[in-house]
Amino acid sequence: MKDLGSIPTAPRALPLLGHVVPLLRDPLAFLTSLPAHGDLVRVRLGPVGIVVICDPGLTRQALLDDRVFDKGGPLYDRLREVIGEGVVSCPHQAHRRLRRLSQPAFHQARLPEYARVMTACLREAVDSWRSGQVLDVPAEMMAASSRVITATLFSDSLSPDAHGRLVDDVTTVVKSLYQRMFLFPPLDRLPTPGNRAHLAARARLHGTVERLITQRRADGTDYGDLLSALVAAHDPEDDRPGMTGAEITDTVVSFVLAGIESTAATLSSALDLLARHPEIERRLHEEVDAVLDGAPATYDDLPRLRLTERVVTETLRLRPPGWFFTRAVTADTRLGGYELPAGTNVAYSPYVLHHRPDLYEEPGTFDPDRWESVPAQTVRQAFLPFAAGARKCIGDSFSMVETTLALATIASRWRLESVAGREGRLAPAVTLEMRDLHLRAQPRRVHAPSRP
Repeated sequence: MKDLGSIPTAPRALPLLGHVVPLLRDPLAFLTSLPAHGDLVRVRLGPVGIVVICDPGLTRQALLDDRVFDKGGPLYDRLREVIGEGVVSCPHQAHRRLRRLSQPAFHQARLPEYARVMTACLREAVDSWRSGQVLDVPAEMMAASSRVITATLFSDSLSPDAHGRLVDDVTTVVKSLYQRMFLFPPLDRLPTPGNRAHLAARARLHGTVERLITQRRADGTDYGDLLSALVAAHDPEDDRPGMTGAEITDTVVSFVLAGIESTAATLSSALDLLARHPEIERRLHEEVDAVLDGAPATYDDLPRLRLTERVVTETLRLRPPGWFFTRAVTADTRLGGYELPAGTNVAYSPYVLHHRPDLYEEPGTFDPDRWESVPAQTVRQAFLPFAAGARKCIGDSFSMVETTLALATIASRWRLESVAGREGRLAPAVTLEMRDLHLRAQPRRVHAPSRP
């Protein structure tokens, strides 16, 4: 068995900085180059060392052993500054209880009602577009996904002004988190404009959520939304009451960040990819015309929106919003023939696994139909947009329902055309997102009435 020092180190490390420069300049190219150096590869972020797992089997092994490979490392250290220790980011010893308390909010039985709210929000969004309008697609998708997440989380408890501030604060926080991962003390505490904006947005975001929770607890009414489910949660395996106020706040802030930013990133990428692949777009339009006949998509339509679902799945493979994650080893362990001592930082990248040519034929090609024949073993080990194991994203079904409904509803009403010189770019931050993407909205049919 080899020790940690035997793991190959990625090239291009600089004195003091390590691999910070390629990880900031072109992180996707840098990460996809790592499998050529081994199943495990060491990189350095300044003084911090990280072992990047490049093999799908070893990645799955780490994800399934969430006690030893716990939420931690440089990314989660920064995330916890924003989302605290809710169900998404809490350490292993707290996770089982918080997961049990949060799970009823995402029970399958609640999805139809959430979907009803989603459909109403999405219809309002696409109805606001005008023929020939050049859309700032990431901004439009942020607006639509924020309407959905606030309506399903808070019902109508958030005023329009408060909603706007919340979206602005989420955008500010998410945009700065990746860069802050490379700011080592005391640089992260200097009063720079970026640090001040991040800290102010973080404080406002928590303040908004805390006020809503206080109001809901005082009200005592079950509004049928996610917040009501979290406030009312009780763990039958524990004599203690449900979540504390801090636990609810941290969990809700986690859901807000993930629910808005990740969904918007997926939808923006899907619309960009469809605009670049007119034949797939044509087939998608044929499907939604046959299923929806111009109406917005509903929960009952989902079983017949098979191509739409494959487009979403392929977008999650090609451009996974969660593209890089860190973990912390909590006890001496072995992985891939190496001894990893407690305290080792490890990382894995869904983007790297999703682009391995030995796992996916022509991995750089946008091909939704590949999901009709991808081996189950590949899906299980090497398709990780929502992670795996006990720490798999609690909102994976919620997210898939929302994204599929949104894409079908948009495609039913509009064709989005590329605009020369405004094609946008893929930008890795905390999420893998499109920036500066503009598409021209062309109506496909007159507005259809709601179906009974």
